[in-house]
Amino acid sequence: MKKFLFQVFIALLGLGALGLLAAAVWLWTSDTGRQWRAQLGERSPNDALRHLQRRLQGHTRLEAVLLPALQAAQRRLEIEPPAGALPDLGKGQRSEPAPRPAGLVQTRRVDSPQAIREALMQATPGTDIVVAPGLYPFETKLRLGQDGTALAPIALRAERPGTVWFAFGQVEGVLVDKAHWRFENLDIRGVCPRHDDCEHAFHVVGRGHHVVIRNNRIRDFNAAIKVNGWDGDWPDHGLLAQNTLVNSGPRQTDKPVVMFDLVGASHWRIQDNHVAGFVKAHGNQVSYGLFAKGASEDARFERNLVVCTPSGISQPGVRVGISFGGGGTDPGACRSERCAAHEHRGGLAANNIVAHCNDVGLDANRAQDIQLLHNTLVNTAGIGARNGSGVRLRANLSDAGVWVRDGSRVDRQLDARLAEFFDPALARALQWRAQPATANAGIPAFADTDFHRIRRSEIAIAGALNSL
Repeated sequence: MKKFLFQVFIALLGLGALGLLAAAVWLWTSDTGRQWRAQLGERSPNDALRHLQRRLQGHTRLEAVLLPALQAAQRRLEIEPPAGALPDLGKGQRSEPAPRPAGLVQTRRVDSPQAIREALMQATPGTDIVVAPGLYPFETKLRLGQDGTALAPIALRAERPGTVWFAFGQVEGVLVDKAHWRFENLDIRGVCPRHDDCEHAFHVVGRGHHVVIRNNRIRDFNAAIKVNGWDGDWPDHGLLAQNTLVNSGPRQTDKPVVMFDLVGASHWRIQDNHVAGFVKAHGNQVSYGLFAKGASEDARFERNLVVCTPSGISQPGVRVGISFGGGGTDPGACRSERCAAHEHRGGLAANNIVAHCNDVGLDANRAQDIQLLHNTLVNTAGIGARNGSGVRLRANLSDAGVWVRDGSRVDRQLDARLAEFFDPALARALQWRAQPATANAGIPAFADTDFHRIRRSEIAIAGALNSL
């Protein structure tokens, strides 16, 4: 925060002595100014800037004096990502197909939208629904007919990625309310003219437990993967792995924009995904890459690459990388006790790389027993704990701070600054070149493997990568 205030001070100098004097007098002598300074103390500099800008609205004279300084400080804090495409670092959909699931004993081949609908409704445990190469448009949601089992799941898949495309023009693509289904190797795109009308590629609800969504490319939805309870049932024990979740531009909606939106379900694994480009243009303009909330438990976010904004980091709105608690939950949607005890409990975020977010890369909101281990944050506002959260931090690497407020508790050990290990400019391009000397090498390992699934030795380094 001291660095932020210094940057604002330097920017004010550019306005001249009169502007600096007027702003300083107002901040330190007026009741409103004193309230602002008190509120800023527990906020990240990025959040403080937005807070100040909101409070200035309607104060014409103050806006004329302070807004140019705040905008200049924002340009120093939020560094524009490098031009061109960023690498996916081996995350998201791969060109090689996911291995054929075990327990599939019969194959049903389909080659038309109607054949796909019928197969989904008629499949029995152990059925492998294989879609022929081609483009398949849909205008109404796809439904499932029967449960699979642990030993005999039901699968809908392409034999090879990049050969089967689903174009969804409906609010929900696939309603997953049956257990033990798998969806693999598909390319799915929302094609609604109005963004309000393309909400979810997959809506996992109620009895849709033990779903596997793996090695798909999914783009242009408000909340690509939505998970929540229904009629007292909760879709626990899901796996979201090796998927690419992206949007081609800001979502023109006031509905929630969250690439993975989990409410109330427990024991989910979210691993090795590439998540990028989630900007909410309307409403509260707050969006998230991945979150778990709604009195859920034991979500594990591991080895994901999350890039809030590949370009335009300071465009309107707020982008958060990974969150336990999100923005809070309507009490009626909570799993238990109207979320009175927690939004999330027992969650883990380990070995993730989160980049180019104008708010925190990792967030805990009314979340308890949260572990944040060996994550690397690049060009974000750091790590936030709010509303009474309890968080354990170990060996994270970041170019920003840790922001603790509202009575939250943080146990922090062996975190390090990004610049101690990597050239910051190259890190912003997601390219890693070690600095000549490292200040914090040789610490205990808190996660067995790293971002690339390379096994760590007992002595490791901070951040998601195992070696320099």
